[in-house]
Amino acid sequence: MDCIGISSKLGDARAVELAGELHDWLIKRQCRVKVDIGLANAVKGDCLPLSEMTDVVELMVVLGGDGTLLHVARQMIDSNIPILGINLGRLGFLTETPIGSMFDAVAEVLDGNLKTKHHFTLHAETWRGNEKLNTGSAINDVVLQRRAHPRMIGFEMFSRDQLVFRMRGDGLVLATPAGSTAYSLSAGGPIVHPEVDAISVVPVCPHTLSNRPIVVPANDIIQLRLIESPLPASLNLDGQEHMAVNEGDRVMVRKGGSISLVYLPERHYYQVLKSKLNWAGSVEKGPEN
Repeated sequence: MDCIGISSKLGDARAVELAGELHDWLIKRQCRVKVDIGLANAVKGDCLPLSEMTDVVELMVVLGGDGTLLHVARQMIDSNIPILGINLGRLGFLTETPIGSMFDAVAEVLDGNLKTKHHFTLHAETWRGNEKLNTGSAINDVVLQRRAHPRMIGFEMFSRDQLVFRMRGDGLVLATPAGSTAYSLSAGGPIVHPEVDAISVVPVCPHTLSNRPIVVPANDIIQLRLIESPLPASLNLDGQEHMAVNEGDRVMVRKGGSISLVYLPERHYYQVLKSKLNWAGSVEKGPEN
């Protein structure tokens, strides 16, 4: 890999300082380096907007938490550029590499000791009648929820042109496997292995207990129709992009493009669950061969 991109959590002094250190370290290794233009005032180097990084970089290094990585990765959907997340946040399911291992991890990747995993995204559209109002992409989840009022909203979900359910509650989470350990998990949804091609459908505080989470094939096109809301509801993409939804509006959600995340060879998914969630305690030894 010859050209490396760097982005970090903007406004975080520690993240910005580490981005500068990584930039200088890569230059000493005779790499070409492109820096997120948002860091232009803090990191001396060749700066580019994220939207232009996809044309030149061969690896993207992101310093921050999962939210920072989600912001950067949405700019790189279908680019096939591997993204390495350096965790300066809390849990860090997507940004797994601890900050103390940053230089070692980047060196391993530059030497070719890496594996990548493709994660599909969700493409969302809002419609009013025959008019398309907005579009956007999410890596973790698409969430329909009440907005500036305390009352429940009511909506219908359709899949394969069939009514799946009607419900009243605080909202609904549609999550990718990558997002199954985020808001979806907090709302009572299942943990879904990233190699499972499926979307989790998770009600948020449903009015009736008969509304339970389900998992549907990722290739299904999901339609939500808002049928009850005293004020506009909200459609949130990864908790970062927000679209207003009025009574009668429809939301169409389908499988989108993919992003490519970098993992070091020794990493495996169940180890991540154990370290991040204290998943299922500890195992003394592996199964017998």
